[in-house]
Amino acid sequence: MPGITLEEKPRKLGGYEFFEKVLGSPKFVVAPMVDQSELAWRKLSRKYGAQLVYTPMINAKMYAEGVRKPYREQNFDTVHGEEGGPEDRPLIVQFCANNPDHLLTSAKLLEPYCDAVDINLGCPQDIARRGHYGSFLQDEWDLIYQLINTLHQNLSIPVTAKFRVFPTVEKTVEYAKMLERAGAQILTCHGRTREQRGHRSGVADWEKIRAVKEAVSVPVIANGNILFYSDIEKCLAATGADAVMSAEGNLYNPAIFQPGPSSEASSSTPPAAQYLTGSHPRSTHLALEYLAIVKSQKTLTTPSAVKGHLFKLLRPALGHYRDLRERLGKVRVERSERDKDGGSAWDRYEEIIRELDARLEGDIEAAKDKTLEELSPVDEATGFPVLPHWLSQPYVRPLPAEPEAAKPPAQSDKAGVEVVATECDGDDNPCRGSKRPISPAQPGDSIQPDAAGESKRAKLTSEEDSTPVQGNSEMAVG
Repeated sequence: MPGITLEEKPRKLGGYEFFEKVLGSPKFVVAPMVDQSELAWRKLSRKYGAQLVYTPMINAKMYAEGVRKPYREQNFDTVHGEEGGPEDRPLIVQFCANNPDHLLTSAKLLEPYCDAVDINLGCPQDIARRGHYGSFLQDEWDLIYQLINTLHQNLSIPVTAKFRVFPTVEKTVEYAKMLERAGAQILTCHGRTREQRGHRSGVADWEKIRAVKEAVSVPVIANGNILFYSDIEKCLAATGADAVMSAEGNLYNPAIFQPGPSSEASSSTPPAAQYLTGSHPRSTHLALEYLAIVKSQKTLTTPSAVKGHLFKLLRPALGHYRDLRERLGKVRVERSERDKDGGSAWDRYEEIIRELDARLEGDIEAAKDKTLEELSPVDEATGFPVLPHWLSQPYVRPLPAEPEAAKPPAQSDKAGVEVVATECDGDDNPCRGSKRPISPAQPGDSIQPDAAGESKRAKLTSEEDSTPVQGNSEMAVG
């Protein structure tokens, strides 16, 4: 009709078109981790090579109702314009839900601030059991289909899903195909079952991830068994996945996706040296960078997130200087103090970190004539090198006192990393008593409490790499 121009509604991209044109074909992905993949950490991770980052898991019901006033502000702050802003893209917002209406309401609220909305189908933590979400929905395929399809039909951006595998390849593949039929445009497959968590994490099954990749037509992100930079290419080759997601590995070394000065390893390279091809920055420098980001933002960072990150980053160094570990644990920044004083509230942390850095300088000077390989002895029980205590590095959790309790469920012998159960002492130092990958912190990845005062409450991290040993990050579990 003359004089009337109808604006065409932008076409919603999906699958590989979305993955390539909007997300930029990311290869390195940081998992959704409760209280740990917040804005400041996302910025630090991007600086060191992350190409796609997820928000912490958000409870769709609580966000939709908005009854608890601080909940929305603390989980995704739309007021200051930083979350989901130019420096925070590409970004995927993750929700846990068991009600399509709540999920859609929350997704609509954050639709303008992200590139896609992800549904958490992988969290194996008890809180997910009680709340009836995460991996505890995986037997209710009709409900899951409805959750995904509701967003697929009503959002202008894609819906994605992160899930855990079943004990059999066949059921895992059928599950993944159902998620695709429901409308999921990207699938993130964590190669562990719902029962594989904590000391029973075991090894993520890369064969099941490969089977999923071969069965669906949408991009697949592999999650599990990523300890070192060299594990990334191994995972991609073994699974055929389009990208690799890291949770706990990223928490202990946010530069896990960044190659080191000598990133090329050949067949003649000693096995242990092949693990040293990535970037392992000085942990105190990373900690100070992170604090600087926290202090520079208008968006507030929770004290629990800051303390959790600092203890993970500095764990090896603090193991050598326990007096500083104790001092760091005693620092308390109340939310009211943080809000009132702004960046100055974090100065007490910074003072301790700078003192730690000064002490490490002496250790580094004493070792200046040795190569990284010479300074990184191989732990015979695991086959992994133990890097100098001033460098960021993966953490392998101690095994329980009873060997039987440490054994994970039976897994394929081609899952990626052999599990070797050995005894572990009760000391607080990392015990590498099993050759199992480190789990990334899942949304419930907990930061273990200890005498030094590390965070007193368990954190759900994403259900990501949990052994080698991947962490429970997606709650942060992924």
